[in-house]
Amino acid sequence: MLTTTQPATGVSSIDKELAAIRSYYNKGITKTYAFRRQQLLLLKKALLKYEQEINEALYSDLKKSPEESYASEFGLVLAEINLSIKHLRKWMQPKRVSTNLVNLPSSSLIYRDPLGVALIIAPWNYPFQLLMIPLVGAIAGGNCAVLKPSELSSATSHITAKIIEEIFSPEYIKIVQGDGASVIPNLMRSFRFDHIFYTGSIPVGKIIYQMAAPELIPVTLELGGKSPVIVEADANIEVAARRIAIGKFLNAGQTCIAPDYLLIHSSVKAKFIDAIKKTIEEFYSEDPSDSSSYGKIINERRFDALINYLSQGKIIAGGNHDKSKLYISPTIIDHVAMDVPLMKEEIFGPILPIHEFTDMRQALNIIQQNPNPLSLYIFTSNTKKEKEWVNAVSFGSGCVNNTAWQFANHHLPFGGVGYSGMGAYHGKYTFDVFTHAKPVMKTPNWFDPNIKYPPFKGKLKWFKMFIK
Repeated sequence: MLTTTQPATGVSSIDKELAAIRSYYNKGITKTYAFRRQQLLLLKKALLKYEQEINEALYSDLKKSPEESYASEFGLVLAEINLSIKHLRKWMQPKRVSTNLVNLPSSSLIYRDPLGVALIIAPWNYPFQLLMIPLVGAIAGGNCAVLKPSELSSATSHITAKIIEEIFSPEYIKIVQGDGASVIPNLMRSFRFDHIFYTGSIPVGKIIYQMAAPELIPVTLELGGKSPVIVEADANIEVAARRIAIGKFLNAGQTCIAPDYLLIHSSVKAKFIDAIKKTIEEFYSEDPSDSSSYGKIINERRFDALINYLSQGKIIAGGNHDKSKLYISPTIIDHVAMDVPLMKEEIFGPILPIHEFTDMRQALNIIQQNPNPLSLYIFTSNTKKEKEWVNAVSFGSGCVNNTAWQFANHHLPFGGVGYSGMGAYHGKYTFDVFTHAKPVMKTPNWFDPNIKYPPFKGKLKWFKMFIK
């Protein structure tokens, strides 16, 4: 763990450790295909070795069952590693692209260059995969990395540190524990990272962005916001209820891409409420606090914040809670004013406020009060309506007749837009995040026409012919 102790020389321990990482990267060791592939294989082997301990840690932090842990954390990391191992050689190869007329007979290639030393900062809600998937991309891209897991998910941070320190040299991959509010500024104070990958809240994302700006450090910000789910009059209500419930109440609602609020056509509102009440009981039993499929709130501070939302509308389902268990039941709230915190802040918990609409413009007016959601979900049987919604709203990613599962599709880039973040990753896109597209044009010596050189007088017509 990096420390802030000042040695007699005046050079801090942090400075020395980060300088060692920079020196290691500058040796070029991390850039070869053989090295990158071997590190991915080592990581995969270690994860399989410690799968049970990872499950136990996730249960300790968030009461995730082994099944939920695999589907939403461990399995996604494993799939990312397998995909990277399979395609790494191809991803690393220079890509030949066309050359324009004025530069013929040159040839053009795009190389994928490692960025250098990356800082990866992960949140507590999916503490394993939101740290490890970016790490897979950093390794595949040929970089060194400093990892900062969340101190709030301490059990998962502990097992992650155990794995990283067992298989990687600290000069290559370094994991740093501690309070992010002090650790991260300390890391950035005297060291220029080549990329910062942050997943978390919008307010903290703004602070990270500000800290990176003076040194022009590129950043990837995976943030959040208020992601709407829209249920049109022609939706399949039973299917919508099931898919909205799993997207909203997975991990007790502590998911950045969870449906944050529901916009439902007034003609199907009553039918939907009945359906989702029935679905909640089918999924989590009459008492979700005892369900192995239902998680807990991360800590008392978050619990207290969520409880404050319960008085901001009419509870029509759920609302039960137990602070000793950090438990809040799946809750549906109706008659919520637009100016209360429940409709202004990202909820990040198992509370779903409902608003009804009769035409698209009404619903759009509500969405535009919290622009650029990380995700948007549409339930409709009408292709025209589907396209209208997709084109009308700026959002990071989304689904039609589904929620949240776009995150698990590595063929799709995942990321925000505007207030919900910048940059995208998953699969090949993760590799792209941690590499620079370096274009190189090669021109032969045997063709060197004078038209390209001064004097230029009288050559304008030729320039207009070839450059257009």
